[in-house]
Amino acid sequence: MNKNDILKCCDECWHESEKPCNDYIDCLNSEPKCHTKEECAEFLKTNFAKLRYDVIDKPVVFIGTGTCGLGAGAGKTKSEVQNFFDKKGMEVQIVDVGCIGICALEPIMDIQVPGKARLSFKQVTSDVVEEIFSDFFNDKINNKHIFGQHRNEKLEAYSDVPFLDEHPFFAHQTRRVLENCGIINPTSIEEYFARGGFKALSEALRRHTPTELCDTVEKSGLQGRGGGGFSTGRKWKFTSNAAEKQRYLVCNADEGDPGAFMDRAVIEGDPYKLLEGMAITAYAIGASKAYIYIRAEYPLAIKHLNIAIARATECGLLGTNILDTGFNLDIVIKMGAGAFVCGEETALLNSIEGKRGMPKPRPPYPAVSGLFGKPTVINNVETLANIPNIIGNGVDWFRSIGTEKSKGTKVFALSGNITFTGLVEVAMGTKVRDVVYDIGGGIPNGLKYKAVQIGGPSGGCIPEHLLDTEIDYDSLKKVGAMMGSGGLVVMDERTCMVDVASFFMDFIQRESCGKCIPCREGTKQMLEILHRITSAPKNGQSTEELERYQSVINLNSLANVIKDTSLCGLGKTAPNPVLSTLKFFKEEYEAHIFKRKCPAKVCQGLLTFTINPDACTGCTLCIRACPSDAIIGTLKHPHHIIHEKCIGCGSCVDVCRFNAINVE
Repeated sequence: MNKNDILKCCDECWHESEKPCNDYIDCLNSEPKCHTKEECAEFLKTNFAKLRYDVIDKPVVFIGTGTCGLGAGAGKTKSEVQNFFDKKGMEVQIVDVGCIGICALEPIMDIQVPGKARLSFKQVTSDVVEEIFSDFFNDKINNKHIFGQHRNEKLEAYSDVPFLDEHPFFAHQTRRVLENCGIINPTSIEEYFARGGFKALSEALRRHTPTELCDTVEKSGLQGRGGGGFSTGRKWKFTSNAAEKQRYLVCNADEGDPGAFMDRAVIEGDPYKLLEGMAITAYAIGASKAYIYIRAEYPLAIKHLNIAIARATECGLLGTNILDTGFNLDIVIKMGAGAFVCGEETALLNSIEGKRGMPKPRPPYPAVSGLFGKPTVINNVETLANIPNIIGNGVDWFRSIGTEKSKGTKVFALSGNITFTGLVEVAMGTKVRDVVYDIGGGIPNGLKYKAVQIGGPSGGCIPEHLLDTEIDYDSLKKVGAMMGSGGLVVMDERTCMVDVASFFMDFIQRESCGKCIPCREGTKQMLEILHRITSAPKNGQSTEELERYQSVINLNSLANVIKDTSLCGLGKTAPNPVLSTLKFFKEEYEAHIFKRKCPAKVCQGLLTFTINPDACTGCTLCIRACPSDAIIGTLKHPHHIIHEKCIGCGSCVDVCRFNAINVE
């Protein structure tokens, strides 16, 4: 169904202004003269039912071909599906959809036949496609791969197949931003239309002034989902009230936190929602040009954005004179080179302008003097994707969930030592425990929970005794963490928290732009201190112990100096992982410092390897695997490790078949 099909009943509609309808929304918002409003609504209802797959005339197969799905083999699965139907001589419609969120079970494939509900199957690699379809067309459900069925009151449900919204992963979520992800073809503007797409834009342009929109968003309580949590409506007003006529909107899609993939998944799965949110925002602040700053490592997201911008422009929803309202908006995609510092808004603006991505002192803030010196609003993907729902459903609807100060939902990328990794969206106020155990399925293999790293390199860790902390901006700050962009990494008892702090500090130190001394030199010094803590003493250095002790006692004060004196937000939050782990896992630091032991047996420099002579069979595998020739022995006799030569690499443990290597 193309644009002409959608507009078919509107072609002869003339209003008082003597202008024809030019979008499907006119049929629902006005009284056309060639048809009754009811006739137009019925036309749209019939066609949209097809686009929602409520009415189909042949089998439809939906395949999750987001980045996570493709990485799990969805491309080969899609080819095998086509081969199966070709061999059977059957017609089929294959639809690419984005990630539905549960990345741990990819590739995910849905099957729907006329009149029946949409069935979802998990872990559908190419080698099981024929088995699943053979069972399905012989009235059997493959129990090994069945995941559930989509709830649809207009279609007949399968007996004894659970609904997806009853699965623990989905049952505890509140999907608003992610409502279309994994459900619709992300490049089809018609499917987005069929689910109410761009109705909020029409409402905004035809029935609200820019000032009213800014007031509405401010009253909704929407806070910036990029990490800062500043009022979105207030930010808009700073730019809207500026004297300069030229203003800009920038979408920050440069998520650089380790373990974060929220923006990528939203853009891959529902790019039109982002574009609609950007169009409403640009109208509210008086901007006629907008930029999407996205890292070049997201090729699929960029591809979908290019398609979506072209289709929206073709349908008169972007470009010149949008919906005959006189509002103009051009959206430009700017690809970044992957520098973490460019997630900071002033560095991002420098990058768009073609300069080196380095932060600027503030004030002035970008809302007053931003891109090319003009007033600029910078919002991240999730913030902008919330806008259509706020305008379409109202302030009270948005504020109906959340806490007193944090309203709406938050999207998280759940990863690490967790059963169900993926993308989740929960109401503000949901407890961390609920995300880890109810949605994520808990820690696999019977291991114990240790911590959650939330907020990426700028965030902090939440230990077990704080698992009931609510997810909102204020509660997380109170426990030394922060919302951040939404990365949530779960760690089990095998994790060394000193090593975690070292990892994030190494990341920050490498990604520092180097402009200010506290961040450039301070993070380097902190990393060196952490390396001293996790390393074995070096022979022949008589001052080593004194230097090690002095550096350790200065670690906390050095972290606070960096926080207080760094130029940008990234530098100010750089010490957070160290401060957080020092606060909640002090005993692990003490074990590393005073006992020179790593309780989790992770830090190689502090590990001691010995061979149990009673278990060693003398197979010589460890001798051949050791890169430093630290193991001696003869065939069929117990071996021995020379500790002075051992580098702690663990190669002997990896190859030993008899568990004869003891690690302490």
